[in-house]
Amino acid sequence: MIIVGIAGGSGAGKTTVARTIAERFSKENVNYLSQDWYYKDLSDIPQEELEKKNLDHPGAFDNELLLTHLKSLKEGQCIEVPSYDFNTHARIEKTMNMQPRAVLILEGILILAIEKVRSIIDLKIFVDADPDIRLIRRLERDIKERGSSFDETIERYLSTVKPMHEAFVEPSKMYADIIVPRGGANEIATVVLADLVEHYVIDHQNGDLLPNHISSNFRKLINEKSENQSKDD
Repeated sequence: MIIVGIAGGSGAGKTTVARTIAERFSKENVNYLSQDWYYKDLSDIPQEELEKKNLDHPGAFDNELLLTHLKSLKEGQCIEVPSYDFNTHARIEKTMNMQPRAVLILEGILILAIEKVRSIIDLKIFVDADPDIRLIRRLERDIKERGSSFDETIERYLSTVKPMHEAFVEPSKMYADIIVPRGGANEIATVVLADLVEHYVIDHQNGDLLPNHISSNFRKLINEKSENQSKDD
């Protein structure tokens, strides 16, 4: 199984890129996994303290569970994906059973900033976008989907989202194999990435990591990274 990691700032359009690629294929070949589903359960924290929590820091996620699940899928084992309620900031009992597929698309703002998670990703992609665009998208999402008010969203953006982006998300771009400019609106990049995943799926049964018609230099680079990762494991 190959893990394609798609990172980028909040509102950059990475979810659009990730879902577009995932939806191009049948569930028999590709899985989609969001880092957002692995937020820590904060249901036991009082509301007044909860509002002060920094949900854009690497420590806000249950990184050990995510890492365990990624390794399990790599080893051909099924996992129970957690569900998270952003209105209550609680992990709910309902889970989703996920069986290992040829390709896993992992999406999240900090997947390249967390070393243990980054090390298990085979192809690292960073979706870049203008800060103003990211802010507008963050406002729309938090107000429409997560029950936040305009003032609360702006306060959160200035106090945690922007500082954490500058401290963790933006620096993690240096680890990306591919950087996608103009965010989710970059249809050409999305198509190219989808083609790459599709070619892998088609030739997966042949035992090759990538098909013969992919650039030999690119094939060599990816195979070397896969071999080095296996040695590290």
